[in-house]
Amino acid sequence: MSDDLSALDKPELRSLARQRRHAFVATLDPLAHRLAFKAVPSPLARRLADTRVIALYMGLEDEAPAQRLGPQLQAMGKTLALPRVLDRLGSMDFLAWEPDAHLLPGPFGTSHPEPGDGPVTPDAIIAPLVGFDRAMNRLGQGGGYYDRAFARFPDALRIGLAWSAQELDAVPADPWDLPLDLILTEVELIEGTGA
Repeated sequence: MSDDLSALDKPELRSLARQRRHAFVATLDPLAHRLAFKAVPSPLARRLADTRVIALYMGLEDEAPAQRLGPQLQAMGKTLALPRVLDRLGSMDFLAWEPDAHLLPGPFGTSHPEPGDGPVTPDAIIAPLVGFDRAMNRLGQGGGYYDRAFARFPDALRIGLAWSAQELDAVPADPWDLPLDLILTEVELIEGTGA
């Protein structure tokens, strides 16, 4: 990225990143869009080898569709989970999920599985991104849900999923922001130096 965005705050960066994401997705060939994120790249598969439970999310609007990774992760023997928003204060947990299972509506247009046996503990959390940078900083929606989930499950591998157009030069990081371990876009897997 070559723009100087250093003077922008997080809300302004979110707006810019959403505009870029929308414009990018609008120009994608429909076949390319359908095929994006259907395969787990080998380096990511190796990083997930020792994980058992992987939390995905159901992509909303033009978000990168994490749910498309589900069938291949399931074929690798992984238990899948989706987030369940518990309240408007940033709390959520994760419920086991089968890709064809019925989903219940949740707040903010989200959906989640039936509670079944209750929440599960993820070994890896794949989170949606509004924006990201090469320092592995994540710009989320601003509600703090994934910040709290990362803090609640500190040993879980933190993976961001985004379209490449959402990359920014720099994302401001607050003291509570935990860097991502990996970022997957439709064109590459970015690994943090500590990953």
